[in-house]
Amino acid sequence: MAKDIKIFTTNTCSYCVMVKRFLDMKGQKYDVINLDDHPERNQEALDVSGGALTVPITVVTKHDDTQEVIVGYNLSRLAPAIA
Repeated sequence: MAKDIKIFTTNTCSYCVMVKRFLDMKGQKYDVINLDDHPERNQEALDVSGGALTVPITVVTKHDDTQEVIVGYNLSRLAPAIA
């Protein structure tokens, strides 16, 4: 299982809701950074995603402290990242 999961979201992102729902179904805990509420974190989201201008941006930190960044709603990458 993942050590830490962080999701960058916005208020109007339906894919963000779907990622959170998937993680809830898998019993995963995660932190949400809502970029509408915290615009000062926009640069952090851009940096971690390699400049992606879309959300969700899910950052999975594993127990060995490596990180996997999944941009968008991509269960084929998210599911193995949290396993």
